[in-house]
Amino acid sequence: MSYQYTAIGDSLTTGFGALPGNGFVPVYRRMAEVRLREFVAYNNLGVNGLTSSELNQRVSRNPSFRQALKEADMITISIGGNDLIKASKAAQAQPSNTSRILRGALQECKQNFSSIISEVYRLKSGYGKPHIIRVVGLYNPYPRIGEATDWVQQFNRYAAQYSNQVYGFANIYPDFAGRERELLFLDHLHPNGRGYRTIAEHLNALGYGRLG
Repeated sequence: MSYQYTAIGDSLTTGFGALPGNGFVPVYRRMAEVRLREFVAYNNLGVNGLTSSELNQRVSRNPSFRQALKEADMITISIGGNDLIKASKAAQAQPSNTSRILRGALQECKQNFSSIISEVYRLKSGYGKPHIIRVVGLYNPYPRIGEATDWVQQFNRYAAQYSNQVYGFANIYPDFAGRERELLFLDHLHPNGRGYRTIAEHLNALGYGRLG
């Protein structure tokens, strides 16, 4: 017996900023093999720079994405960070509109996230075999910007509310807050190898539901 793991999302899913094999996806996969005592094949569909809107389009319309999600026993999703980054850059160009820009981006991100989760559930609904969905929460790449911290925490609360026996939310924010120098790559945006291991440990700690 073996398990199929499909990872979708942004540059956190691709492992940008870490050496090959040290992103959270391959590390989590190895942890899962230990816990499940079976081989875990994986399909990494991460795309650098992906926004929630773009992921929503792929999940809704891209045949290869949809088939990979249908067949998966394990699914991880990382999304939302690029929405914050784009909104923060737009706000820097219009300082007087910072609150409005960030608030609008957060609302759009929540709506896209809700659509993504709903579509994943729809894709899995016809399959009787057990599966798990795991969502990676956000950390704040702009810790000095109070409104960015609030943005991240609001998104995390929104994403966490979906938690149930199938869906698990990895709240990584407390681990990264105040430890950015230790856990982020040189670009100060992406995790380094240690940061990605921290994410994988959170995912692993959520357990494997009815898989094992």
